[in-house]
Amino acid sequence: MDIHIPTDIYMVDLHSQYLRIKEEIDIAIQEVIDSSMFIRGPVLSAFESELSAELGGVGVLGVANGTDALQIALMALGVGPGDEVITPSFTFVATAEAVGLLGATPVFADIDPHTFSIDAEQIQALITGETKAIVPVHLFGQCADMSAIMDIAESHGIPVIEDAAQAVGARFEGRTAGSMGDFGTLSFFPTKNLACFGDGGAVVSHDPDLLDRARLIANHGSMKKYHNEIIGINSRLDAMQAAILRVKLKHLQEYSDARRLAADRYDELFSDVSEITCPVRDERSTHVFHQYTIRVIGGDSKRRDALQQFLKQREVPSFVYYPVPLHLLPIYKDDPTSCRTGTMDETSRATNEVLSLPMHTELTHAQQVKVVDTCRAFFNE
Repeated sequence: MDIHIPTDIYMVDLHSQYLRIKEEIDIAIQEVIDSSMFIRGPVLSAFESELSAELGGVGVLGVANGTDALQIALMALGVGPGDEVITPSFTFVATAEAVGLLGATPVFADIDPHTFSIDAEQIQALITGETKAIVPVHLFGQCADMSAIMDIAESHGIPVIEDAAQAVGARFEGRTAGSMGDFGTLSFFPTKNLACFGDGGAVVSHDPDLLDRARLIANHGSMKKYHNEIIGINSRLDAMQAAILRVKLKHLQEYSDARRLAADRYDELFSDVSEITCPVRDERSTHVFHQYTIRVIGGDSKRRDALQQFLKQREVPSFVYYPVPLHLLPIYKDDPTSCRTGTMDETSRATNEVLSLPMHTELTHAQQVKVVDTCRAFFNE
């Protein structure tokens, strides 16, 4: 089969990735259509089992999306009104949104300046008698410092939910992202490293009782049809998405290797550009580069924004994850009682300096040369 390799540069090239595995995907989809078993069934069970093996034997529950996964995990731990949940401010809103949906209060911690993940030392300082859970986010494809986080959590008897939406396949000291805390949550959104063709997610846990609780919650609070035991929600990963994910799971290691190779090329190509800082890799963690996020040195956002505009004019895409920290979003800033924060020096600095460049499994050396040469031209002007 002829593969079309585009000369255009995309932040994520989902179509070219699909073309490489088109026959496998099309067969998997057709098999679900032919069976007409669209909800639950053997395809979903097979995917959950196969993903469990990939994650080192942790139990897996497929759900509708990554945000549901967070909410279900929090509900399974009994988080509710009056409780506090510690999480970073430098991340996507879903992490804190799930806390607020349960009437609990997000407590925002600062980040480590090197990995962009939650600062473990700040977690210690933010714990109170109301702290019900800690939710570290494995941002951009690299695990947070789970050794320090788990030590703190265990010393206080506080459960941990790993938000591993951006880090499927990453490892920390040999353990897979999502398998170290009481719960892990995953997202299979189309741009993720392991991605379906719509929304999808998973809750994972090494504790069978906790996973059973999550399964009960995700099925309207019922294990037996029409015998609802608690208030739950309706959150299911459908068979079509599970079939697609089964195919892509076979390629996950290949995808991770391709992303790391692309990151290595960026590092080398940027080696003479002193105005930017390449992503820092924690030697304890296996980075899977959901994003390749540089820092544009300058102290405020003006230089970063000027570079982004320069790239756009030359048809090189880029994106800022995240321009506004969660504690400064209107939903929290306009209501001081809706959250609590620690110091945010590193979070503020990151929001001014970060810029994510094209990163995906189909990225070519020539495309990366154009990205880096365009950045270099900006700094040489």
